[in-house]
Amino acid sequence: MQIFASFFAIIYSKDVFFGIIYYLCSHLSTYIRIFDMNVLELSEQEIGRRQSLQELRSMGINPYPAAEFPTNAFSTEIKENFKDDEEREVVIAGRMMSRRVMGKASFAELQDSKGRIQVYITRDDICLGENKDLYNNVFKRLLDIGDFIGVKGKVFRTQTGEISVHASELTLLSKSLKPLPIVKYKDGVAYDKFDDPELRYRQRYVDLVVNEGVKDTFLKRATIIRTMRRILDEAGYTEVDTPILQSIAGGASARPFITHFNALNQDMYMRIATELYLKRLIVGGFEGVYEMGKNFRNEGMDKTHNPEFTCMELYVSYKDLLWGMTFTEQMLEEICTAVNGKPEVEIDGRHLVQSSIPSFAYPRCHQGEDWFRLRWQDRGRDSCVLPL
Repeated sequence: MQIFASFFAIIYSKDVFFGIIYYLCSHLSTYIRIFDMNVLELSEQEIGRRQSLQELRSMGINPYPAAEFPTNAFSTEIKENFKDDEEREVVIAGRMMSRRVMGKASFAELQDSKGRIQVYITRDDICLGENKDLYNNVFKRLLDIGDFIGVKGKVFRTQTGEISVHASELTLLSKSLKPLPIVKYKDGVAYDKFDDPELRYRQRYVDLVVNEGVKDTFLKRATIIRTMRRILDEAGYTEVDTPILQSIAGGASARPFITHFNALNQDMYMRIATELYLKRLIVGGFEGVYEMGKNFRNEGMDKTHNPEFTCMELYVSYKDLLWGMTFTEQMLEEICTAVNGKPEVEIDGRHLVQSSIPSFAYPRCHQGEDWFRLRWQDRGRDSCVLPL
């Protein structure tokens, strides 16, 4: 009896009582938030995908497996190397972008990091035993457009001539809870495009998934930086990292972002240029240094001007302006060739930009100790060759 009396005394003490009330209210508020999110904030498709998620888990299928799924091929490589007289087994992974169910056999379109390829799936091939749930329930009902799947199978050509993968194994790699915009292509024309500028810039990841050609911009930028770094390294110049937080805003004329360094109780500036520290390295004995890094300028912004941008600065000893012109021309020509396969590139299908500067375009002129160039005038509006 004394034990029970002590127990009830503890429960009815003020601190414990309010602690229990707080615990219950906090869990109730969490439940209310989840309920409100499911009912009020989610679309019908999002609710349906979450229900499929729970059903997959109830079937013992982990919708987000942590295990490695090794692949051995990409969609573009499969199509390029396909031979009708060779049998090849591949393992691929990517998003399921479309699905056509036709009874015991279905077609799906899988998109990996290189492109898209068709997958042919039959019930009896992926479900070897009596249990056909993987096809009848998982593939036909519980998988959605945008889900990541892994496929193992043999490459073949369909009766319509399309190179496809005949699946023998199907694995769910990640369940997508957000529906994707469906962009349909017919005869090279896109329908229901995801082309709203506001949405494309705010949801760049969706733009990358559904719009063809967007990823090329990222890949070209990576090629530009990689080629530029190779050229500078081969020239014997050293890549360095300089501080981003600086005690003074120097190196350029711009309004800086200001932050506070708590350890020193001091206001610091995010760099607006890398110039000052790079020049100190030249003073210290480096013959050539460069840096590719972020600069920050707390000024206006628009579609082509970001307050946070990548900049490359190069400083080399014992050179003059003429060397700088020549080195820049050669670097731009090599970068353009690496990106486009040739030193010219068309813009909007009309203007031809030529990175290799012809000798008559900018003739060098000597006037005392100063070197400068005469600007080449446009020789014709229809066949315009402009320096990059």
